[in-house]
Amino acid sequence: MSKPEGKNVESFLEKIIFSSRWLQAPLYVGLIIAQAIYVYQFLLELWHLLHSAATQTFDKAVAPDLSTYIMLSVLGLIDVVMIANLLIMVIIGGYETFVSRLDLDGHDDQPEWLSHVNAGVLKVKLATALISISSIHLLKTFITVINPVGGAPLNNQGVMWQVIIHCVFVFSAIALAWTDKLMMAGVKAQEGSSAGH
Repeated sequence: MSKPEGKNVESFLEKIIFSSRWLQAPLYVGLIIAQAIYVYQFLLELWHLLHSAATQTFDKAVAPDLSTYIMLSVLGLIDVVMIANLLIMVIIGGYETFVSRLDLDGHDDQPEWLSHVNAGVLKVKLATALISISSIHLLKTFITVINPVGGAPLNNQGVMWQVIIHCVFVFSAIALAWTDKLMMAGVKAQEGSSAGH
């Protein structure tokens, strides 16, 4: 007995809707290209740092002395690495969560967090990565305030807003983690009650 016409249309529509997740695949490929650009940026900044350390020359508009210049350059490198980490989490975690499972079972290099990734875990990890990036920027700001160089000095209001934005990131991450914990507790309680019946 064949399916009713309405069921055939519904089944076809559901297949199209489910297949539409593959439209996100080019977005993740684009993020891989962006990550390659960050690798290039990292190598360029590393080369400038090596050149400055070897020749004892540096841009006095960036820092008043060589040690401060090296410190700011290293913080810039860490910033690039943090953003690259954020990109990896979005690429791998987002693809695994929203597009298709990655066939990595038993792979030696499989990230530990990938085995239990879901949208909630991914949001918390991304928020934590944003806090790390914000911390690096805030540290660079504090170093610049302590060791002002040529140009307009940072005003107190600008520093205050950076601190406020950083605190908003921290509180957002705490709220996301707390919400995710509550949701997981609700799921476990529901599974426990279902198993009891």
